[in-house]
Amino acid sequence: MKKTLLAFGLFALALTGARAQTKDIVDTAVGAGQFTTLVKLVQEAGLVDTLKGKGPFTVLAPSDEAFKKVPKAIVDKLLADKKLLTQVLTYHVIAGKVMSTDLKNGASPKTVQGEAVKVRIKGQTVRFNNAKVVKADIGASNGVIHVIDTVILPPSVAKALGLDKAKDKAKKTY
Repeated sequence: MKKTLLAFGLFALALTGARAQTKDIVDTAVGAGQFTTLVKLVQEAGLVDTLKGKGPFTVLAPSDEAFKKVPKAIVDKLLADKKLLTQVLTYHVIAGKVMSTDLKNGASPKTVQGEAVKVRIKGQTVRFNNAKVVKADIGASNGVIHVIDTVILPPSVAKALGLDKAKDKAKKTY
C-alpha cells in the first residue's frame, strides 16, 4: 500500500511539474499576476508572438512595482515611440536559457536588443546592471524568467531619452 501511494505521489508530482512547464514565457508572466505592466507593454510593442516562440529565452522581468518607479514622462516617451519601447523590452531578454546557477560575477551577456547587461553577484544577491533579482528561475516551456526590482535601460535608449548625461548611473534604471 505504501509503495502504491508513493508511486502515485511521485507520478502526481511529475505531472504537476510537467504541467507547470507547459506554459510559455508570456502565459507564465500573465499567470503570475505581478507583470501586468510588462505584459501590456509587450503587447503594445508587438512582441507577444516572439516571446511565445520556440526560444529559449531568459527574461529579466520587471515587476509591476518596478514599473511604478519609472517616471510618467519616460513611460509616455516610450509609448509614443514603438522603436524605443521595443529596444527597452528586448534589453530585458537574453537568447538562451540562463539559470541563476549559470551566472558568473562580472559576466556581460548580450541581450536580444544587442547591448550587454552586466552581472554582479555579491553573496546571495544577483544584479543585472542595477536591477536586483528578487525571484530567480521561474521555468517556462520556452525559457526562464528572473524577476527584477528595477526597469533597466540600454545605454542607447538612455541617450535617446537624454539620460546619458546623468552623473548618477542609477538614473539609467528605475
